[in-house]
Amino acid sequence: MSNCLFCKIVKGEVPCSKIYEDDDVLAFMDLYPINKGHVLVIPKKHAENIFDIEEKELDKVMRVVKKLSSAVKKSVKAGGISICQSNGKDGEQEIMHIHFHIIPRFGEDHLASWGHKEYKKGEMDEYKSKIISCL
Repeated sequence: MSNCLFCKIVKGEVPCSKIYEDDDVLAFMDLYPINKGHVLVIPKKHAENIFDIEEKELDKVMRVVKKLSSAVKKSVKAGGISICQSNGKDGEQEIMHIHFHIIPRFGEDHLASWGHKEYKKGEMDEYKSKIISCL
């Protein structure tokens, strides 16, 4: 996609701080890190989100996410790693090219977690049935 920032990065039209590249996957430092050491991993082939990416491409990306997660954790001496991926505007996806965030986490980094909701009686089974019907 010609307007896609990440496609421009893949083509070398926009610079990035590259930390990994192979024929199918590119990883680079996030310019606006949640914590220092925050890395983005993308497929080189454009796919907007988890619904659009081919499974073989997703497999390649996830192997790199796993490899780099260990490197990020070790290099910055993080206590843990959060791996995040958002889909669509309502899912808070800002760049419409599928990407995975590898975010080093520290015990006192004060990052908020998602709020939690509760199901009313019988509601969980309703949602379970709806999801299963879409498989």
